[in-house]
Amino acid sequence: MKDSMANTSQLSLLKQKLHSARVALDSMNEDKNDKLQTLLHFIGHLSLACKGQNLELDNKLAKLRHNFSNFDSFEETLPELVDVEQLLKQQYNHVMVQLEDSRASLSRVIRQIQRVESVPDKVKKEVNYFKKDLSKPFHTFWDYIPKVEKLVGFYESILEEQLAQGDKLVVLPKHRQLAHELAQMISEIEFRKDQRDRILIIKEELSNDIEIDSLIDAYQTVLSLLLDNIAREKSASQEFLFALNDALSAVREVVSDSYNNTQRSFQLKKQLNREINTRVDNVGEAIIDINDIHSLKSKVTEQLVSIRAALGRKEALEEREQALLRKSMETMRKELNDLSKEADTYKERLFEQQKLNLLDTLTQLPNRAALEERMEQEYRNFQRHKQPLWVAVADIDHFKNINDSFGHSTGDKTLQVIAMALKNSLRDTEFVARYGGEEFVLIVPDVNSTDIEHLLNRVREKVKSIPFKFKNQRITVTVSIGAAQIINNELINETFDRADAALYRAKHESRDRVIIDV
Repeated sequence: MKDSMANTSQLSLLKQKLHSARVALDSMNEDKNDKLQTLLHFIGHLSLACKGQNLELDNKLAKLRHNFSNFDSFEETLPELVDVEQLLKQQYNHVMVQLEDSRASLSRVIRQIQRVESVPDKVKKEVNYFKKDLSKPFHTFWDYIPKVEKLVGFYESILEEQLAQGDKLVVLPKHRQLAHELAQMISEIEFRKDQRDRILIIKEELSNDIEIDSLIDAYQTVLSLLLDNIAREKSASQEFLFALNDALSAVREVVSDSYNNTQRSFQLKKQLNREINTRVDNVGEAIIDINDIHSLKSKVTEQLVSIRAALGRKEALEEREQALLRKSMETMRKELNDLSKEADTYKERLFEQQKLNLLDTLTQLPNRAALEERMEQEYRNFQRHKQPLWVAVADIDHFKNINDSFGHSTGDKTLQVIAMALKNSLRDTEFVARYGGEEFVLIVPDVNSTDIEHLLNRVREKVKSIPFKFKNQRITVTVSIGAAQIINNELINETFDRADAALYRAKHESRDRVIIDV
């Protein structure tokens, strides 16, 4: 009787252990699924970093993120990862095709140079060597840019030879106009810090009496600097694509290995569970069928040993699975951290570039692109709220005289000072942008028709009171302003045209005045 009670107690204890093992197994499965879900979130954020490179790639990544949002459709993501990896390779191949097309274009230009009979012998030899060198494919944009610079050098040598054979070219008004336009253009372009000293020297040369050779050199230098900046941007994009491709390949391998290991572990655990359940059932049958207590004890002991062995194998399998999962997660975490740093750097550069694209580099006011965005925004507000909205166009009077008399660098400083004065004259809700040259555009909301003239005259007087002094000569700089209020059923561009026409009247009547279109 005592042995029977002891066996019953052991069986009850065994069932408790089996229940605890099942609870632990469920907990480990839940923990594994949580970690796998974290992994999927990481991959989703990773795909967002690649957005904008290619429309088809964007669509594939969006579908990938959608599948990852549903854990049950996880298996569907494996073919998608393969497709994304293939698209990244195609993007790289597309860049390589562009480089090959560029190389072919250079070859065509070289053939045209070879047809020029007056090319100096030395240049002919260099052109022949250059043509042979072009037979080698380009691997990056860094291979392409030096070739373009070399090609520009050939044209410069040919032009110098032509100029040396003829009379010295006379500097005409159109050449001075070209110098003025080049100085104005480079003032509106954002160059790197290490390039700005050279640009300042070029602007100073362009503002003085310039020779045609110097003008050609200035154009060549600016072209080379711009090409270098383009190459750097494209190279950065290419490097980011490489890093993203490598990271996604590593992610796909880790996910695939983790999935395969999970499947194998699931099958083994299923088999062990069946074995444990069978042993437990055997114990129950033995209790019912065996009457001899010693035979029952022997049978139960035998089944307990088998159950203990099966539980041991199951525990070892789970420990191995956890170790593999930890290793996979560490590998994934490293790949994602590296790519996250790369993506953050690239995003910062894109963000800075986006800000520069909406900023006039000379005056630090919003540029024409930013003005168009603001006009659209204010027009939508006008349509919703029907509050007064004014567009004003301001132009510096006799600005050309300042450039001609004191140089373009002085003209640039004048623009900067007036731009700051305009900005400081307005409230936070009002807006001013450099439209181009010496023209500025103001957007003024929520001001009635009786106050707008007073506001604009206050702006005009503030500019007029600035104490300009050039070459020890006191000069008063004034502005003319034309303004118009947007009316019902009118587009804001039509309002701008009316304000511009009002400015035209102000310039031709007496300047230094405000005219409101009514």
